[in-house]
Amino acid sequence: MQQTAAEDLLAVGEGLLEPLGGPSEQALIAASVLIAILLFVVVLWSRFDRTLGDEFVDAISIPESVAILMHPNPDPDAMGSAMAVAALADSVGTPATIQYPGEIRHPENRAFETVLDCSFERVEAAVELAGEEVVLVDHNEPRGFGGAEFVEPYAVVDHHPGNGSGEAFTDVRPDRGACASILTEYLRDRGWTNGTGQQENAIPPRLATGLLYGIQSDTTAFTRGCTSAEFEAAAFLFPAADGDSLDRIANPEIDGDTLDLKAKAINDRKQEGSFLVSDVDGASNLDALPTAAEELVRLEGVTVSVVMGEADGAVHLSGRSRDDRVHMGKALQRALEPLSDASAGGHARMGGGRVDLPVSEDGSGDPVDLEPRLFAAMNGEL
Repeated sequence: MQQTAAEDLLAVGEGLLEPLGGPSEQALIAASVLIAILLFVVVLWSRFDRTLGDEFVDAISIPESVAILMHPNPDPDAMGSAMAVAALADSVGTPATIQYPGEIRHPENRAFETVLDCSFERVEAAVELAGEEVVLVDHNEPRGFGGAEFVEPYAVVDHHPGNGSGEAFTDVRPDRGACASILTEYLRDRGWTNGTGQQENAIPPRLATGLLYGIQSDTTAFTRGCTSAEFEAAAFLFPAADGDSLDRIANPEIDGDTLDLKAKAINDRKQEGSFLVSDVDGASNLDALPTAAEELVRLEGVTVSVVMGEADGAVHLSGRSRDDRVHMGKALQRALEPLSDASAGGHARMGGGRVDLPVSEDGSGDPVDLEPRLFAAMNGEL
């Protein structure tokens, strides 16, 4: 393509030279054509040399302001990624506000917010979004707040499967283990450094810590869904991260409700082969459900665990899998698919879902027993 365009320009120059008999005029035209060709090649090359990080920053440099929206009940990967988007927006002078629907409840999530002194705003409706241009991080379709279905994202950066896209920019990579590794790539694309030596434009320790913990958390300490990109990003971030902050986020105090729920999940578990389901009935602390699922999947002889409990007029589910036969997100989707007012999804190794009470197929109130449906889905019978 470059050669053809250059030849076209040269042909134009030769055409201009023909009517000119004097060598000085021909030399002038030839020099002009040569300069035009060089400029064209440079511009074309610069366009082909653009990285996704460059394209993303170009996109967010246009609006007067952006709202960076995390998914409901954001986790460290979402929070670290949102912090990176805010830093990139600030680097080009675009005011940015980080927002989220739902609540920040899990102990490590609350510790992340507190230790890193984050300024996140909670939203309950689309009218509360801080700007018309919305950047989604760690999810690709707005959800969890009033009017979410009418929000058209301006940009999307995510690693979850889905069909969501942004008006100006979309980067969805389900092969990645964490969204934070994608944002770390953007920072590196833009020339940010990890602060070793006398480098300029160094990533701040607070941001490096947030991104590093986001990667660590979403890959379960680099043991689940991790790719070489996550290791490379972690190696880059580690020199700039704060070790004490990482430790405080990773080891928050555990409240009594969490311990009680974990104990009940262990005592009331039911197992079929290597698959386990535990119904804890009432769940006063929903954040304890994934914690309990993590504990149960590590029991000897267990490869898949699902913990469910009732709260806020719905049954909430959290699952974990270390079994290659069971894609956790898809298994939960199959189990809840025919039920009214139900939603579920997730990755191969972890997933979650909820179904409004009463649990029925047609909203008639005729109860559906979730336990056998979960076992059937895990066994591939649904």
